[in-house]
Amino acid sequence: MDARDASDVNPGGFHVLALNCGSSSLKFGLFGARGCEMHPRVTGEAQAIGSSAGLLRVRDGRGGTTLHEETVAIADSVQAFTRIARLLAGLDVPAPDAIGHRIVHGGPQLRTHARIDAAVMAQLEAASIFAPLHVPTALAVVRAAQARYPSLPQVACLDTAFHAGLPEAARTLPIDRALQADGVQRYGFHGLSCASILAHWPEAPPRLVIAHLGSGASVTAVRDGRSVDTSMGMTPNGGVMMATRSGDLDPGVLAWLVREKGMDARGLERLIDHRSGLLGVSGISGDLRRLRQLERKEPVAKLAIDMFVLSVRKQIAAMAAVLHGIDALVFTGGIGEHDAQARADICEGLGWAGIRLDESRNRGGALRIGTRDAACEVRVMPSEEERQICRHVHVLLAGAGDQREDSASSPPPQSPSSFDACNQAGSG
Repeated sequence: MDARDASDVNPGGFHVLALNCGSSSLKFGLFGARGCEMHPRVTGEAQAIGSSAGLLRVRDGRGGTTLHEETVAIADSVQAFTRIARLLAGLDVPAPDAIGHRIVHGGPQLRTHARIDAAVMAQLEAASIFAPLHVPTALAVVRAAQARYPSLPQVACLDTAFHAGLPEAARTLPIDRALQADGVQRYGFHGLSCASILAHWPEAPPRLVIAHLGSGASVTAVRDGRSVDTSMGMTPNGGVMMATRSGDLDPGVLAWLVREKGMDARGLERLIDHRSGLLGVSGISGDLRRLRQLERKEPVAKLAIDMFVLSVRKQIAAMAAVLHGIDALVFTGGIGEHDAQARADICEGLGWAGIRLDESRNRGGALRIGTRDAACEVRVMPSEEERQICRHVHVLLAGAGDQREDSASSPPPQSPSSFDACNQAGSG
């Protein structure tokens, strides 16, 4: 069943259920597609998956009213999905016509969003080696959704797709060229977040830097709507310092850990994924909010915050250099959207690039937080990954065809997004 068939069956429009699977959370949204506009019917999330005190929340998509909230043990993401599906079935909302899944990494072969069939599933399973913290969990949810909704099309929406057209100098990593055949290259991540910014701001100026700052964090340079460089590399571990991930690290440190401490690959992964970043430096927490509470009396908490701020500032400066200047800077993600102090501290060292914040607007929740006379516009914008998933699903199923590209050596030409027609018409 494609989107046109579904629209004929469902007179209320075409509805997409977006599933955004994280390492310990599962966000979701049911959106109705009308033309190029995506209207949320219900949204929500399961948080603290794997703990005895998980949180499951469902909100009305139009007014934000909480429809359901409970604290409950959630063993894993599959159980979270099962609970979410049951809740949706009991609400007065349309059944989905398609399911869209955020997949962090598609590997070297799968570089664009694609309807999931056996071949695509095999490619995604092979890509698990590039993002073992994310992809296996997401694929477990895909299988659960296929079992729950066997007649519905399921679509893989890739974080790496936005960066598929990176210039060769940005895509190529400075190691033995022979390793490129194994998929060793820069892929880039948070692509759905970046695409959602461009969908919401189609008139964005030509030289744009997007700082997606959350428990995972990256900085991306966008020229004329296209990704031209980004801080994360082959995996989601590189670039800026994160909650529990190291970000960029002298590779000699890893060689030393293997040689002198006897660490194997699994031990290194645990270190750089779970015991580094804000948590590793502070020894207290990877949650910036918690460290803020302690920074005046715990020097290690302040050190971790200062290091995070500096790493983001350095990446923004690097991306400004890639772009030969910067016209606009966008903060998004949990920290980027909600931590005014972090934004102020990051921007404090970037006056040379024309970035100057208006303190009252920065702390007052404004969209535009730069001073009016600054050369670079600074904005705070929400990362609408679930809405973006629905856009991609709708466009792909409504007639864009199977957007797979099976050649890693010649990635597909990148457009500002995979929904240019909607952008030209003004997306919702």
